[in-house]
Amino acid sequence: MEKYILDINKTSSKYLQIYNHIKKLIINKNIKEYEKLPPIRKLSEFIGVNNATIVKVYELLEKEGYIYKVVGSGTFASNLKVKKNHKKEKNIIHFDSGNPSTDMFPIDDFKEAINMALSNEGSSIFEYDEGLGSEDLRENIVKYLSDRFIETSKDNIQIISGAQQGIDIVCKGLINYSDVVFVEEPTYNGAIEVFKSRGAKIISIPMLDDGIDIGILKLKLDKIKPKLIYTMPNFQNPTGISYSTYKKKKLIELAEKYDFYILEDDFISDFKFDSYDNRTLRSYDDKNRVIYIKSFSKILMPGLRIGIVEIPNELQRQILWAKYSSDISTPGLIQKSMYYYMQYFNWNDYLKLIDKIYSDKYRLAKELICENLSDRLKIRNSDGGLNFFLELPRGYLSQDFSDFILGKGVSITPGTYFFDNLVDDRFFRINIANASIADLEKGISIISENLEEFFYEYKNKIELRSNKVFY
Repeated sequence: MEKYILDINKTSSKYLQIYNHIKKLIINKNIKEYEKLPPIRKLSEFIGVNNATIVKVYELLEKEGYIYKVVGSGTFASNLKVKKNHKKEKNIIHFDSGNPSTDMFPIDDFKEAINMALSNEGSSIFEYDEGLGSEDLRENIVKYLSDRFIETSKDNIQIISGAQQGIDIVCKGLINYSDVVFVEEPTYNGAIEVFKSRGAKIISIPMLDDGIDIGILKLKLDKIKPKLIYTMPNFQNPTGISYSTYKKKKLIELAEKYDFYILEDDFISDFKFDSYDNRTLRSYDDKNRVIYIKSFSKILMPGLRIGIVEIPNELQRQILWAKYSSDISTPGLIQKSMYYYMQYFNWNDYLKLIDKIYSDKYRLAKELICENLSDRLKIRNSDGGLNFFLELPRGYLSQDFSDFILGKGVSITPGTYFFDNLVDDRFFRINIANASIADLEKGISIISENLEEFFYEYKNKIELRSNKVFY
């Protein structure tokens, strides 16, 4: 572990310093290819940072191709020869990035909002915001949530530095070692890693086309009592599935009956797409069972790192303490700038613009995927969102396909990223947040045109790596 020692200074973000340190270790071969990296909890304790920081570091290293994850085994250093070959490819179409395209960002208006915040708030903007965060921003958030059928007060809202931190502080406040957490299968890997870092036992419940499998959920609940269930009821990541109204209400009913909380992760329910019901689970909650996380990373600039947790009264003390222990407060400049932008720069008009952009992209991508790929790949049904989840025929591996199609100029995300325990690695995700209309047309065409070559080249292949075997 000695090679992971580093002096963290205040000149830049902690996660960037750790990222650069580990990246240098891999490049200089101090961490050898296929060598296992420390578990998140162990590394966070060793360096002296919170678990969410290491989750973010590993996510960035994986996105950049320096490491890869093996479900049930851990995190390993990549083969940099493969990475260098991939880097030679120009004009990669990114279906692997969940970040919105930068041409959507309201740079000029937000610059004015920052200037307003600096002019009106003065030097106080650089002080710590104690407690729940900016009161002005929380009052604006209350109005914003009310338009989405969520009735709450500013005292129930905690400003956070992004959804990942929201998951982390909820876990710190609620989850103890050996507590049980139910998750959807598949689901967001960052949440799985946080739950594991707290020593939680994770139980996965399969997803059907209208949401979580209620039948299997009931069977599990009759035998095991979870502390929490983590869910994305609208346009789920990675499948794009949305819960039916019945299942949203049923999940709240079960939470009351079996005495557990629901952690709702909402990143894009602002928009309806083609769904019948894009209301949040929280909007149906009359039992105080839902802890609601709202991220703005898909509808505003993700680098702002801002979001909210809306908390039932009885949990406020634990969550507030957990937030304080993570980073004391979300930067005041960001909070106040967000307030001025929402208050004075036609926030609702901006949301309508983003709704149109995303909806147009979703409908085009769905049409292209169904027309060009449905005869050879299975596609999960969805009615909106930014993700499409596809399945290769038996005998083929998504990691192989990811490497193969990257060589053709398209980057996708293998399904191993979204499962706690995956026996058969045949799934992959296409995310359309970053892609332009031209990218969608070209990228899906590349996948379609090269499928037969992949099937021929990789038929019945068994790939051996020094630390695992793919079946």
